[in-house]
Amino acid sequence: METVSENTCFGGVQGVYTHRSTSCACDMTFGLFLPEEARDGPVPLLWYLSGLTCTHENAMTKAGAQAWAAEQGIGLVFPDTSPRGDDVADDEAYDLGKGAGFYVNATRDPWAPHYRMWDYIAEELPTLLERNFSIDPERQSITGHSMGGHGALTLAMTYPDRYKSVSAFAPISNPTGADWGRKQLSAYLGDDEAAWEAHDASLLMAEKGFDGPVLIDQGANDQFIDLLRPETLAAAAAKRRQQIILRLQPGYDHSYFFVSTFMEDHVTFHANALWA
Repeated sequence: METVSENTCFGGVQGVYTHRSTSCACDMTFGLFLPEEARDGPVPLLWYLSGLTCTHENAMTKAGAQAWAAEQGIGLVFPDTSPRGDDVADDEAYDLGKGAGFYVNATRDPWAPHYRMWDYIAEELPTLLERNFSIDPERQSITGHSMGGHGALTLAMTYPDRYKSVSAFAPISNPTGADWGRKQLSAYLGDDEAAWEAHDASLLMAEKGFDGPVLIDQGANDQFIDLLRPETLAAAAAKRRQQIILRLQPGYDHSYFFVSTFMEDHVTFHANALWA
């Protein structure tokens, strides 16, 4: 692992680091904010998974999360959204290939050699963080935006004992039922739709749910709301009688202006679970 940069930020440190990923078979970059409390011992960690076209940098610089994390004494990790490198397969479309890893392990060529973002987020990066930074592995929560909200919800429901809480900003809630999902899942996983089900938050909510706090914020003026399908997630939660807070926010779109507006709420929501 190499340090790209470290900057003092709200009394803590905002770092950017690169390392050779065994999961993705390429160099990967991530951002990590640690509050000043990390100097004295391990701190809880909130994962932030970003959306289509993003890198580790978007939320790190636009979401305003560090101020609220510093106030709550928790760390923040900002992974990248896909493998990177000249030999990594890509597509001309913004919603497939680099910047659009969709948090799955690809099984189809040309994606299979590098696009293993599920393993990277679920296994490799957590191990790297625990070995090299002052992180409490028993106190983790997860959030994300759009494609990252999809990743956060599916990971949380797959590993319910790992995360104390889960939230999402405008998540892709039903990828098996929308163009933001069917296109990527068929490209990465093939045409067998049964293989897609493990990566659909609405289907997982109906099947498993999540034994912990769940918070979803969705902009009512989101230009992509028909692709996100928040109503399917709400229906699945209601049918299961799952505890969930789903807020439709009038006037807000899909941008980081929306994310930054409600970031304090989400960080506080997770801090309450992490310090409980």
